[in-house]
Amino acid sequence: QVQLVESGGGLVQPGGSTRLSCAASGSIFRINDMAWYRQAPGKQRELVAAITRILSTNYADSVKGRFTISRDIAKNTVYLQMNSLKREDTAVYYCNADVRVWANPWYSVYWGQGTQVTVSS
Repeated sequence: QVQLVESGGGLVQPGGSTRLSCAASGSIFRINDMAWYRQAPGKQRELVAAITRILSTNYADSVKGRFTISRDIAKNTVYLQMNSLKREDTAVYYCNADVRVWANPWYSVYWGQGTQVTVSS
């Protein structure tokens, strides 16, 4: 059993910055990829950024150069540093992790509860 708990977000002015955190807990054997997704009203959920266990990263074109994903493997935590925020970044942000628990030989995907990021003046 795994829980992903997100923190951060809230109201941010255009051009501002904020950092999201997501900590996984439970009987975790190993986490492979971790990622951040977002979903704006009326839109499909989209991948924002992903990071592998060996710290390879990829980003959506819309956030490349502005957002940075990172992780602390020992703490089972992934971060999303968001700079130069735009109104179109407004969305609910969800963290995601591909996790193997001790009891199972396979990996399963887990999701955080979501955190609202609103970019507005």
